Amino acid sequence: RTSSRRLKRRSQGAAEMTTVSLTVNGTRHAVDLEDRTLLVHFLRDSLRLTGTHIGCDTTQCGACTVMLDGQPVKSCTVLLAALDGAEVQTVEGISDGEALHPVQQKFNQHHGLQCGFCTPGMVIAAIGLIARHDGKLDATQVREGLEGNMCRCTGSQNIVEAVLAAAQDWRPGQGF
Repeated sequence: RTSSRRLKRRSQGAAEMTTVSLTVNGTRHAVDLEDRTLLVHFLRDSLRLTGTHIGCDTTQCGACTVMLDGQPVKSCTVLLAALDGAEVQTVEGISDGEALHPVQQKFNQHHGLQCGFCTPGMVIAAIGLIARHDGKLDATQVREGLEGNMCRCTGSQNIVEAVLAAAQDWRPGQGF
């Protein structure tokens, strides 16, 4: 991905700086940043999009999951410098005004959330999973597809039920 992108680099003391232009939740941003800046820190610290949570910093928990060019990724290990021209969507960008995204609605209806810490990443991962399977999922596929997203509160049964309910209502082209 980075090989096809042109990055403007300049030195500022010990840190290399990069200018990156990317779209987050439909808004274009051009930023100067250190090469080592992670996407999760940019989203939370610079854009104040705090629905993307930092849980483990090692891609184990999935609390930081966002959509990157239409695919769910764990933003805690993605370097922002590699994202020039990319499109990112966070949990804050999936609803339609005040109306929740259909997957968010199903998580609410099926009690697929408890403390809410994992929920944003879980919802984003679920949207990607449902879209990837065109809404045709069973419980085993949901469990396997979301195994990279941990929830310490619900035991996952309600999450599986919420994803299956959302998958039943899924229409091609829905989502991002």
